Amino acid sequence: MIGRTARRAGATAVFALAGAAWLPPTASAQPFDGCPSAEILAAFDGFGRSGRMPIALGRWLGDPKAQYIEPFQAFDDVTYVGVCWVSAWVVRTSAGPVLIDTLHDPHVDQLVENLKRVGVDPASLRYVLMTHGHFDHVGGAARIRALAPNARFAMTQRGWDEGHASAKQSEGTPRAWKMIDTDVVVRDGDRITVGDTTFTVHETPGHTFGTASYEFPVRDGATVHRAFTVGGLGLNAIESSKQVEAFIASVRRIEGLVERRPDPVTVHLTTHPFSNGLIEASKRIASRPSGAPHPLVDPAGFAAQLRELRVGAQERLEVERKAGR
Repeated sequence: MIGRTARRAGATAVFALAGAAWLPPTASAQPFDGCPSAEILAAFDGFGRSGRMPIALGRWLGDPKAQYIEPFQAFDDVTYVGVCWVSAWVVRTSAGPVLIDTLHDPHVDQLVENLKRVGVDPASLRYVLMTHGHFDHVGGAARIRALAPNARFAMTQRGWDEGHASAKQSEGTPRAWKMIDTDVVVRDGDRITVGDTTFTVHETPGHTFGTASYEFPVRDGATVHRAFTVGGLGLNAIESSKQVEAFIASVRRIEGLVERRPDPVTVHLTTHPFSNGLIEASKRIASRPSGAPHPLVDPAGFAAQLRELRVGAQERLEVERKAGR
């Protein structure tokens, strides 16, 4: 896990990205050496506070070379196939693979290449589970669907509506993208079973009102852990105090899953790797001695991240209420 200051930055303003004015990459020096979580969080915190995207950061977001992350096996049946700033996970089941989120151009080529590199033919995908309708998570859906014609794409109804509205708003801009037609509509408590793996849908409104999170088992040898992908981590799309209240309620609900006995959630497979030091943890996975604890099985770290998200949201709630929103 990364430090408290960086987590607080993530809780307040880090993910204020959807309307950012991205710039084409150039050969100029990159703002980061590799994919350092704390530095990236600090950069986004500055952007969130000022409302102005630094030129170097904007170029970095759209630079496939700078965003490249080597795919890594997180668990026996889960592989990271995303880029530095936004995640995509592929979960292997006994009946075929499931993808969580689709990235966005210009990074979809990398997602497809990553899938192939880890032995997953995109055409074999059974489901694509999408967290919410922001471009960075569903902007690649159209291209993935063309490669995976038999896959079902799932999101909440409000998530689908938000995705369609966001894509329409992008028309005529340098970052225009298209959203696929509504496919599977999931609701709170739904279970999607693919072979030996069941994904439970948790509607967790707040980041957007249509945000969904997913709970599922992950395997490390003979041990099975409960993993959770929080569908939305930031407060960048807030329109009212009601929305912040929904965010706080969702965080409290997820905290309950971490505290649940028996069968607590102990793993956070994040939608943004720099939110919890995922890339740094991936290096510890690769070097883990036989029998040592798994670096991503970290209920205390997940609980701390959730607490920081809740504290940051409570601060934001006061701002919204004072503004009469």
